[in-house]
Amino acid sequence: MSLAFDRSDDFPIEKPNGVPCPQLGERNQCKIYETREQEGYRGCCHYDCHGAGQRVTQEVFKGRSWRTEPQLLGDMTSAFVIMLRVHGLLELLQAASQLPLTDEEQVVYDGLLVDLNPVDGWSEDKLEAFEGQGTEKRVRAFLMSLRHHVA
Repeated sequence: MSLAFDRSDDFPIEKPNGVPCPQLGERNQCKIYETREQEGYRGCCHYDCHGAGQRVTQEVFKGRSWRTEPQLLGDMTSAFVIMLRVHGLLELLQAASQLPLTDEEQVVYDGLLVDLNPVDGWSEDKLEAFEGQGTEKRVRAFLMSLRHHVA
């Protein structure tokens, strides 16, 4: 919806961040979904937000939408960009959960999951604070510490 893309082999136009895609229909569905690859939107065929967009809309903004409240577009875009990172970290942790974690590793894993899934949910303030909490750095350090499981 709101991420930037450059004119390339994957996209026929240049679109800045925070601007809705011209192919986005009124019901938030792609107007050219069936023909997007032929129309030059190959990048869309490979993209998946893994639920980050829905989570921002439903959890962070409690079902509110930039469609009915255009002033939310910037805030929702900012929240979405951060939530994408959160969901990427959750995917990495999900993959790590398949390893035979030690009890100590499991404790760290569980703590990171709590950091990435706040008990009372995400809010705009929590997403903004996420930047300075070091969770990303801790997840990456934890994942690096698991190399011995796959070496």
